[in-house]
Amino acid sequence: MQKHALPEPHWPTADEAAKALLFQPIRLGPMQAATRTWVPAMVPWRATEEGLVTDHVVDWYGRFADGRPGVLVVEATGIRDVPSGPLLRVGHDRFVDGLRRVVDEVRRRSGGETRLLLQILDFLSIRRRPEREKFFARFLRVTERHVAAARERAGDAAAADEANVRAWLAAQDDATLREVLTRREFRDLAFGQREEVNDLHLEHVRALPEVLPGLFAAAARRAREAGFDGVELHYAHAYTMASFLSRTNERTDGYGGSPEARLRLPLEVYDAVRREVGRDWCVGARFLGDEVIDGGSRIDDAVGYGTAFAQRGFDFLSISKGGKFDDARQPHVGEAAYPYTGRSGHECMPTVRSDERGPFGRNVPLAAAIRSAVRAAGCATTVITAGGICEFAQAEAILQQGHADLVAAARQSLADPDWWLKMRRGRGGEVRRCLFTNYCEGLDQKHKEVTCQLWDRDFDTPDADSVPRSKDQKRRLLPPPWIS
Repeated sequence: MQKHALPEPHWPTADEAAKALLFQPIRLGPMQAATRTWVPAMVPWRATEEGLVTDHVVDWYGRFADGRPGVLVVEATGIRDVPSGPLLRVGHDRFVDGLRRVVDEVRRRSGGETRLLLQILDFLSIRRRPEREKFFARFLRVTERHVAAARERAGDAAAADEANVRAWLAAQDDATLREVLTRREFRDLAFGQREEVNDLHLEHVRALPEVLPGLFAAAARRAREAGFDGVELHYAHAYTMASFLSRTNERTDGYGGSPEARLRLPLEVYDAVRREVGRDWCVGARFLGDEVIDGGSRIDDAVGYGTAFAQRGFDFLSISKGGKFDDARQPHVGEAAYPYTGRSGHECMPTVRSDERGPFGRNVPLAAAIRSAVRAAGCATTVITAGGICEFAQAEAILQQGHADLVAAARQSLADPDWWLKMRRGRGGEVRRCLFTNYCEGLDQKHKEVTCQLWDRDFDTPDADSVPRSKDQKRRLLPPPWIS
């Protein structure tokens, strides 16, 4: 695929910026943002293994606050008090003090201008792709189906006992295993075991509708105690709540199988959060305008969901796309599936090599359709769009044309956290522009500290001696300061 060139930028003068819609205030329910600029949640892999805030986490969000975006969303933060690697957690009161440090730093570095949200989520268990021998020896539950297949294809000896059946299965090629194993069993072998919301045979999955509203509500309460301005309920991508909204959700317990049933738990979670934190605190959601998977939800589904969310009282709707496990590339043995490697993942984070359109604003029509439906329903709920937004004229046109109420930029903000402030001061020519090659995403996939190729090897700067470095000491963990 031929590389798509970055669009020629138009940077405003300071006077043009002052008059632009991009830099006007806007309300999100009880919260007012000073500008219509938004930094979405990005996981930088800087927390402790116990999910606690570190100095590197504080520095990371402080650095984004230097650019004074209207809204900054802190990374996907787990609502359960369970081990989940170096991801932030908010599943217990002991996490509050660390999160409060982040809030205080953002307030200080932005001069109190940037509003701060915590993105909170739940996720189901996923395991690494196992070695074949280990899978058949330890993980596969042998059934009559397997015994019968062994007997039919290899004789009574192969089916004499469970150990013989396991040994026979382990010796078969993939073509035979696709016939002998169920589709789910073969997926567990080839990709690693992954729980789904449809697994009603698992008690803890069956109990999700009873458990999740309380967990989300408690997490939101802790976020409020830490000083955040609100929470973003993570209803997008490869995680639990998005799976409830998906057309692939076929639960038979009243929480799946139809649009109304799929909406039931997301609305119950919201209601529980509202009861816990009240109406004077911002609560919104990020969800998918299109899942981009076979049998998944499309924009018509998302329009219905967005309208229902708005009518229920959500303060904002942040629209994303794709990023599902369903079409992820097969991982290597010993690695877990990564939801941004298949078609849905590439649509979530398209690059300059994606196709002739490139990544630039290609998801805006999804937000526009949802916003139009929400307005037609009589709701003024704020709608945020994202995806390849990287220069002033592009962002301003999205707002002026009514496609969205705020514009979000993740990769461009990672490339240059100061770009919002540079535009406001008429110094857009100094913006470090994202190349949209997904260098950052490659680091995320390997669970390495996320940085940007445009600055992580830049040690010829005033802070070169003091800037923290990656574990291998080869990359700086923070963008260079803007000498304004």
